[in-house]
Amino acid sequence: MEFGVYSFGDIGSDPTTGARMSPGQALRELLERIRLADQLGIDYFGVGEHHREEYAVSSPATVLAAAASITERIRLSSAVTVLSTEDPVRVYQQYATIDLISGGRAELVAGRGSFIESFPLFGADLADYDELFREKLDLLLDINRAARVSFSGRFRPALDDALILPRPESGSLDIWIASGGNPESSDRAGKLGIPVSYAIIGGHPHRFAPLFELYRRSATRAGHDPAALKTAVAGPGFIGRDSRAAKELFYPYWIGNMRTISAERGFAIPTRETYDEMTAPGGAIFAGSPNEVADRMITLHQQLGNDRHGLQMDWSGVPHRDVMTSIELFGTEVIPQVNRELGRV
Repeated sequence: MEFGVYSFGDIGSDPTTGARMSPGQALRELLERIRLADQLGIDYFGVGEHHREEYAVSSPATVLAAAASITERIRLSSAVTVLSTEDPVRVYQQYATIDLISGGRAELVAGRGSFIESFPLFGADLADYDELFREKLDLLLDINRAARVSFSGRFRPALDDALILPRPESGSLDIWIASGGNPESSDRAGKLGIPVSYAIIGGHPHRFAPLFELYRRSATRAGHDPAALKTAVAGPGFIGRDSRAAKELFYPYWIGNMRTISAERGFAIPTRETYDEMTAPGGAIFAGSPNEVADRMITLHQQLGNDRHGLQMDWSGVPHRDVMTSIELFGTEVIPQVNRELGRV
């Protein structure tokens, strides 16, 4: 199994003082975390796209290009690229460039995003939510298959034997589909024969098993070998020397973010009891001691058969020093323990 860390460049507010860091500081700290993950041998680092004041990253490709210049081995991925409101040609050029700078380490995870701020920002109509993603994904995959592309659709000017450059080092990019649990996304990814990454930020991750089965079944029916396709899970996590202390440290940042999102979307605000359930075995928040987090990752892998597991550790502005400690424990204690248990040392 592969292991990763991902971030949106969370700014957040100090739960005690209310002080907020600057976007510049958030970005500089993010690059330090990526460099540490590379030094520890962690497999990949993902950077996601948002257009809100709580997050410093609106252009993942820019951050990943900077990360490519200070790292040597780690794979660099979006997490996600909101493809619905992007131009697939320009996106492909950006990630192919990152791939060349990094020596073949770029990945692109395409999704529709969990927020909708980019739609009015870039002149997209929410009424076209599904069609936008479907058409733009088709074009992105066409570009990945060949340097010359002809295309005609609803949402961008036609292409007539257009030459799309540069090309990635290996000739094509690793492109994933991101899903928050929509069965249609699992079915689409399986039929297309491309990897799928599931964002699991609440509830019980083992309940995603039917979606993993749908993905593999759809891939098989479309003539793809499901054993050759990768699946990933991604969600919140935080690691500390002491299990209780780690969960207590993470809680005020998590609940602060959840209060904001719940108020915006009309959801009930989660309780402390909800948090305790989500950080217990079987829950979606992988917070605790190295042994506890490793045990839970092993159990989930046995339930889902996922090939990757990524953790978001800087949720809503968890202090940099604590995130760095969490990444270090992930790389030095959690990952080796999981690998030993799975017989992959």
